[in-house]
Amino acid sequence: MSETGASYASAGVDIEAGDRAVELMKEWVKKTQRPEVLGGLGGFAGLFDASALKKYERPLLASATDGVGTKVDVARRLGVYDTIGHDLVAMVMDDIVVCGAEPLFMTDYICVGKVHPERVAAIVKGIAEGCVLAGCALVGGETAEHPGLLGADDFDVAGAGTGVVEYDNLLGPDRIRKGDAVIAMASSGLHSNGYSLVRHVLLDRAGMALEQQVDELGRTLGEELLEPTKIYSLDCLALTSTTQVHAYSHITGGGLAANLARVIPDGLHATVDRSTWTPGAIFDLVGKAGSVERLELEKTLNMGVGMMAIVPQESVDVALATLADRGVDSWVAGEITDRGDHTTGAELTGDYAR
Repeated sequence: MSETGASYASAGVDIEAGDRAVELMKEWVKKTQRPEVLGGLGGFAGLFDASALKKYERPLLASATDGVGTKVDVARRLGVYDTIGHDLVAMVMDDIVVCGAEPLFMTDYICVGKVHPERVAAIVKGIAEGCVLAGCALVGGETAEHPGLLGADDFDVAGAGTGVVEYDNLLGPDRIRKGDAVIAMASSGLHSNGYSLVRHVLLDRAGMALEQQVDELGRTLGEELLEPTKIYSLDCLALTSTTQVHAYSHITGGGLAANLARVIPDGLHATVDRSTWTPGAIFDLVGKAGSVERLELEKTLNMGVGMMAIVPQESVDVALATLADRGVDSWVAGEITDRGDHTTGAELTGDYAR
């Protein structure tokens, strides 16, 4: 009995489906183009005209790479693929803007068990929309099909980005001074960290369904969990252009105190007052459903704060007004003090407002 010869397709890789996905995503990638981008989608490398950096005296390139963690499992379960890209851009570009850098361009990597062209295009649509919100170009990417390693509906996403900042305008610990104010910017929800805990507590332990309407959330659980991560890049750039900013802290994995401590220099301490805000209902839901202690929640989730700016006291009013004009909910949440006997660079005090 004869056997048909093996092929890439029989091994589970569909090249034609991959080509179809590329065609579907082209229109979305085009929307992210900046004047410095050369060529189009489909080349072996994305091209960015570096002569645009000649206006800088001493340009520093800032780079970052990240993914969105197990939030992709929620997207997979719900069959919603056009929001997860926003999360990816936020996780990468909001890390870059922390040092004061302007986002320039980004590349993505999408790994799937089986290429469903419309799904891949929906993911890229979200990435492209996120790039527009961050002010950067999407110059290329890769879609990899891994049959036998991932299930037919499984996928993961990652991305890398590049930005630029003038050396003299570099933000960070060296600029921070005693007496500076810590301004908090509200998150849009859970963002893209802590989903292993959230899924374990709400879906596994509490047995909640993603399609379940949750009164305290005002929508279904799935809609809440897929709320896209807020992209602060252009808001932060606007802030640095209108007033003095000493540092930013992107509140991601590890929580508020740990991420804020990353930009606090030796000898100084950041104190953040919980009573200055009320975390969203989702944080209380996770805490109660899993009997999660407050400190554990705060080490895992952003608790309603997605970005923090450290500014001199004389810049507070302009900073808050600038953010308000851009539709960003912000408030003074703390201050910079002497370290004293503290063993960490940042801490939370008081109780959350109710």
